[in-house]
Amino acid sequence: MLSVIIPTLNAEASLPRVLTALIPAAVHGLVREVIIADGGSTDATAEIVEAAGAKLVRAPKGRGSQMAVGARAAKSNWLMFLHADTVLEQGWDVEVEKLFEHVAAGRFRSPEIAAAFRFTLDDFSGAARFLERVVALRCALLKLPYGDQGLIVNKRLYDRLGGFRALPLMEDVDLVRRIGRRRMVLLRARAVTSSERYLNDGFVARMARNALCISLYYLRVPPRVIARIYA
Repeated sequence: MLSVIIPTLNAEASLPRVLTALIPAAVHGLVREVIIADGGSTDATAEIVEAAGAKLVRAPKGRGSQMAVGARAAKSNWLMFLHADTVLEQGWDVEVEKLFEHVAAGRFRSPEIAAAFRFTLDDFSGAARFLERVVALRCALLKLPYGDQGLIVNKRLYDRLGGFRALPLMEDVDLVRRIGRRRMVLLRARAVTSSERYLNDGFVARMARNALCISLYYLRVPPRVIARIYA
């Protein structure tokens, strides 16, 4: 079974759609619990969580810190980390169940694996389609999904690697790198993420900033410095 962990900060606008996409999987038993790790919301996030029957935990602000707190509260042997503006497309649960069947049948070298969904933006522009192709190529060549693609990880593997670190940025890349390419499975189901940041900043500017930040990360620039550039 699966524990879903969602870090939030004033997510009232997007959270209902994210939670709605999890309902079918909860009804037939794939999702055991949904944990909302909140970093200090002042909007209606807490009310939405209560109405949905999810579990709310408080955590220091920052996705890395929030997801680490959520993971510690999880009771399942599989964790799924999902951003509060990323909606899983219909049928995602069928593919995840198939993944678990393959794990149970011993079709992987070890049950300690991780998986991510296919990146998609909720925008109809050519720029959005171009970015999706770039991300698909990065994942195909490097097996390096980012947090907005969702991340499913075996709990034992997560704990053994030390889980999410309290980084101001690049917490997803940090964990995926420790997981390693051989343990990463790329799923076909789509994770549809909000394009608001790209529309506000401009696709070219946001893509260039993201590329700069990841380059600085690999050059071992401290994440706190990268976070100031990203912001």
